Amino acid sequence: MNTEKLQYIFNQFQHNSAFQEFKELASGHINDTYLVVTKTKPYFVLQRINHGVFKDVVGLINNKVAISLHIQNKLKHLPKEELDRKVLQFAQTKNNNSYYQDETGNYWNLMYFIDDSVTYETVKDEEVAYEGGKLFGEFLNLTSDFDVTKLTEVIPKFHDMSFRFAQFSSALQSAPKNRLFNAKNEIDSVFELKEEMHILENLKESGHIKVRVTHNDTKISNALFTKDNKGLCVIDTDTVMPGIVHYDFGDAIRTICNSAAEDEANLDLVTFNAEYYNAYTKGFLEKVQDSLSPLEINYLPLGAKSIIFQQALRFLTDYLNNDVYYKTKYPTHNFDRAKNQFKLLQSLNEKYSEINKNQLTLN
Repeated sequence: MNTEKLQYIFNQFQHNSAFQEFKELASGHINDTYLVVTKTKPYFVLQRINHGVFKDVVGLINNKVAISLHIQNKLKHLPKEELDRKVLQFAQTKNNNSYYQDETGNYWNLMYFIDDSVTYETVKDEEVAYEGGKLFGEFLNLTSDFDVTKLTEVIPKFHDMSFRFAQFSSALQSAPKNRLFNAKNEIDSVFELKEEMHILENLKESGHIKVRVTHNDTKISNALFTKDNKGLCVIDTDTVMPGIVHYDFGDAIRTICNSAAEDEANLDLVTFNAEYYNAYTKGFLEKVQDSLSPLEINYLPLGAKSIIFQQALRFLTDYLNNDVYYKTKYPTHNFDRAKNQFKLLQSLNEKYSEINKNQLTLN
């Protein structure tokens, strides 16, 4: 991206700032994101949404803006300086749109940069886990009264367990024999867990668990912290859409509580960190407990199991499909990822009764 073009796009928005330079932010894997440095603060984050991945970009951007405005309204009692650091703020274009579409069909949106903040790729202590739990719990609590029918489903069936099983079943029919042979134990595990892994979906479909606003990408790197490790702001709301609380809880736990990277091939290094689980859950429930039913709270641990399992299933499915979805660096990369997640699930299962017992004291 050349400077002249980026400056032109930046200047299609209302901001009263003078462009100075830009820096590419490489934290995301899907969209192109740039820090725009201006002559005076605040700086800005300019983002090109990947319309190859997201089919309804306008719906996606409208989701983000609507949720931010909703949270801003809920927190309007705060001083403006504090509010601007707790919630993503979006700039409108000169035509009063939330996005600018360039001559090549790309969609852009502009956010105000939150200065003096830090992010973490992994959790290294219980304090960060606890603060992360508070932050994502607060996000769910503040959006619990948002009319979810007004949201676009930007990735249809993203956490739909039946859909993921259907993809897996299809992969079994066409998988190479050597890959089927290699993955026999993991395939057996999928069928053993099938009934349990549909419990949450069945509760959602029957109306016993509320469909609500969910973030759908609650890894710790999507939380901003102050420099003294206090939770500040939830970011990267591209995947905000209807869901159930267990999706967000489970996704956070999956990424926070794995002692190793998700493609670590040495399974002896993969364990479930129950201390981080307890710290995250404590912070999470402090903020969202009042907007959850007792049934939803009781099934939070199953949310963790279900999302870990679903990610294992997706990696395994892609391995059986000859690696058509996830980028791989070597032939068994997806298989290693799948085994890693199954080992994480096994480690969680070993601590499951202890986790359930501890949760009774946290809520």
